[in-house]
Amino acid sequence: MRGDLEWGTIANLVQAAGTRYGGREAVVGPRTRCDYTELARRVRRAAAGVMAAGVRPGDRVGIWAPNTPDYVVAALGAVSAGAVLVPLGTRLKGGEAAELLRRTKASLLFVTSTFLGVSYVSALRAAGPLPDLRTTVVLGDTETVPDGLLSWRAFLGAGADIPERSVQARIAAVRPEDPADIMFTSGTTGLPKGAVTSHAQTLRAFGTWADLAGLAEGDRYLVVNPFTHTFGWKAGVLAGLMRGATILPQPVFDPEAVLAKIATEGVTVLPGAPTVYQALLDHPARDQYALGSLRLAVTGAAVVPLELVHRIRDDLGFTTVLTAYGLTESCGMVTMCRRDDTPATVASTSGRAIPDVEVRVRDADGKDVPLGEAGEVQVRGYTVMRGYFEDPAATAETFTDDGWLRTGDIGVLDAGGNLRITDRLKDMYTVGGFNAYPAEIERILARHPLVADSAVVGVPDPRLGEVGRAFVIPRQQPSPAAASELVDWCRREMANYKVPREVVFVDELPRNASGKVLKGELRKLRG
Repeated sequence: MRGDLEWGTIANLVQAAGTRYGGREAVVGPRTRCDYTELARRVRRAAAGVMAAGVRPGDRVGIWAPNTPDYVVAALGAVSAGAVLVPLGTRLKGGEAAELLRRTKASLLFVTSTFLGVSYVSALRAAGPLPDLRTTVVLGDTETVPDGLLSWRAFLGAGADIPERSVQARIAAVRPEDPADIMFTSGTTGLPKGAVTSHAQTLRAFGTWADLAGLAEGDRYLVVNPFTHTFGWKAGVLAGLMRGATILPQPVFDPEAVLAKIATEGVTVLPGAPTVYQALLDHPARDQYALGSLRLAVTGAAVVPLELVHRIRDDLGFTTVLTAYGLTESCGMVTMCRRDDTPATVASTSGRAIPDVEVRVRDADGKDVPLGEAGEVQVRGYTVMRGYFEDPAATAETFTDDGWLRTGDIGVLDAGGNLRITDRLKDMYTVGGFNAYPAEIERILARHPLVADSAVVGVPDPRLGEVGRAFVIPRQQPSPAAASELVDWCRREMANYKVPREVVFVDELPRNASGKVLKGELRKLRG
């Protein structure tokens, strides 16, 4: 049965999975082995904590933390209480995270204490006041938290006074058409935009994903994709709940740690960017680990060489390797390969449109292009967002007059309906699986006193696929160390994947007659 009809909401899915899969392991972490019955109970307790914090249905709840079992419980608790989840990428700086919390008027925030040596609490407090944020909860086992914050244990304890029947009533009150989350992306304006999607959309899309991928009860699913991104959260946690898989959150991708976990936990499912598989293949100790349990790999976000597809199968032992294409504005789902596709199809395309979703390719005049010719990829179907959060102008700009989502990606359709992405109309590039948006980076660069103007492009990188190169017009003659100093400044001001790896000072930027920077010409240049 279709997921959106069977469960209706994510809140119902969690409780139904607790009954259906019972004692089967649901979430496994370093100090946690939680079965489905226990997960359902913990989520109800978290929902009670959300209610005790005064969060009403439709209120926004932020979460800024890496992949952990507590993340799963906190996020599911928030949506089970009728809140709208606002995930914040762990690579964001404090100012970037605070801006998204202000824009969404989040009243509750779950935050990690320290991750990769960074104090998230300190970074957030340094970013200035958050007038709508009433409660901040520090995830993890720590009991000592700064004044004005709640520990995870204290947060759960505060919910103990909420009657079970009230929690159940709140769960039952969530409707399929209610917004489930706001996933932030960026566009040509450089300002992050929040794509709003509903419970029903999400469940239907990732029930379909689970069917096409062949995710099954008993699978052991290592989730290296961040929960703060559409794929990690929805194809990871939610699809796992739908099929009774065991979810193994991986907070940081470290090749040897992942190899060890595959061997010790019997991992069967491991999606990731192409760089994930390449790193495992290249690890000198790979042959020392038993990898025979692996069976399902799903990748995308970059061109996948045919040789890599063969090596994922032959050297890592995956029996199924799939590629897919999606974007945040379409629940992360547009096209997907099928399990019987050839390696060449998997490597050269992103597969065909998923059921009940349409894809077309159009030229600049809005006309369909012939098969095999490039144009803008446009999408229509149930996966498409209802709009950007409180941004009707950007929403209107993203849709055609006849209701198709303009993806901003350039692609080619073949006779079999397979889509091949060839370029990015919006100049986005992908750094190790993370989407980087030049306009956003250029907006931050403009704050530096040396930068009069700038343009950022993606350039090939053997390890990360692509990295940023910034062409900068300086306000005055730069010193010999100015380029490296500007890169260092960027590392302090923006998420690491956004940081240009190279700065090239130029006297002017190439522009067309209307003044638009010609990014194609910049990609051909080398400083």
